[in-house]
Amino acid sequence: MKVIDIINNSDKTVFSFELLPPLKGNDAGNIYRTIESLIEFDPKYINITTHRDEMVFKELSDGTIEKRIVRKRPGTVAIAAAIQHKYGIPVVPHILCGGFSKSETEHVLIDLNFMGISNVLALRGDGLKTDNMFRPNPDGHANANQLVEQIVNLRKGIYLEPDLKNNAPLDFCIGVAGYPEKHFECPNFDTDMMFLKRKVDSGADYIVTQMFFNNEVYYNFVDKCRAAGISVPIIPGIKPINLKNQLTVLPKIFSIDLPQELTTELNKCKDDQEAKVVGTEWAIYQSKDLVAHNVPSLHMYTYGVSDNARKIVKAVF
Repeated sequence: MKVIDIINNSDKTVFSFELLPPLKGNDAGNIYRTIESLIEFDPKYINITTHRDEMVFKELSDGTIEKRIVRKRPGTVAIAAAIQHKYGIPVVPHILCGGFSKSETEHVLIDLNFMGISNVLALRGDGLKTDNMFRPNPDGHANANQLVEQIVNLRKGIYLEPDLKNNAPLDFCIGVAGYPEKHFECPNFDTDMMFLKRKVDSGADYIVTQMFFNNEVYYNFVDKCRAAGISVPIIPGIKPINLKNQLTVLPKIFSIDLPQELTTELNKCKDDQEAKVVGTEWAIYQSKDLVAHNVPSLHMYTYGVSDNARKIVKAVF
């Protein structure tokens, strides 16, 4: 079932969450345990992240530095198909511009269609850590809008090879990312809103937001989207804080602000366990307020940590 249909056919806020594929060499046991700890709360769909190849440097015994290209978390397509088959819950694998060519993207989408997966989240993705700016792959997409356009073309049966015959359309529901506090690369919020509207106008069915810790930021973002003519559902993304150092790490990595009240409480914490309690309580407070405002779905970034996610969902749903 498509995410947009799940949302449109529900008379209340639905629940979803996001998982990472296992690290290379690990099995899927932790993913399955996370799902099974949350399945009683009826998650309507599950997002699966995708990770590009990255460059790592290793010092050899002779003192020289060897450059290697590695993908630390392969297997998105396979684990997505396994989850949907095992649990009967729709999955939403992420499709990235960064690290992939248009042809590779088309092949992944064909594979997903064969496996009965009809939802994707279209993202530009991060650049290589060694680059100071995002660089698309040769014959890859430079931004998520171009990626959405490719997926929409496949909805129409338009493939990259113009001489193909009897083309079967691949009818995907497409989600895209929104940034309530502005994407860190955009010079201003209006420009960011222009890019978001372009993705929606190209065919995106819904928006899921970057994490935020002040619900007023989300409500203001929705108002600005509606004023800009964006009418698709806007799903809030919630990230429960698990570690004390996330007080500084999250703002640095994601270019977000933490409310002073939350910051004060986290600064009082002596260790990660106390910080986790504070983070869980804050996420419960956020989630209850969002559900009271009838958001279409509550999307939780679990990153494989399920105990506090379970507490949050149990308190809210």
